[in-house]
Amino acid sequence: MGLLNKDNAAKAPAKSPTDDVLLLHGMMLMASADGTIECKEIATLESFFNTLPEFDGKDFDELMLQARKLCARYDSLQESVKALADIKSPAVRRKLFVLAVDLAMSSGEVEEAEDELLETMVRVLAIDEATVAKVLEVMNIKYAQ
Repeated sequence: MGLLNKDNAAKAPAKSPTDDVLLLHGMMLMASADGTIECKEIATLESFFNTLPEFDGKDFDELMLQARKLCARYDSLQESVKALADIKSPAVRRKLFVLAVDLAMSSGEVEEAEDELLETMVRVLAIDEATVAKVLEVMNIKYAQ
């Protein structure tokens, strides 16, 4: 963010991101949590974007631009997880947690950074313990070898 953009951003109230932008942001956070985005994670993320009703008829590039603007409001990508608290729909909050677990597990091994991000998401998204347990049970079945 340039000098003039910082000055203008401080004067103008930030537009609240919509749930679809926050959902994409959360998925991108999980895909990049371990420092790299693997091919399996990209394929999984793309399939989510192409099939979820929140993204129906939406332009991927436009949503990514909005997600990048959202990230620019924070000092780091990791800190931008706080933005997920702005998701208004409880269903989208739960859906993001399910998708985040799916993305983390899709690469074969859940890295420590991914696990920590999932724990943070549980808190930020206010996901109850029963839902966490059920999601983990189902995803462990999905990715069992």
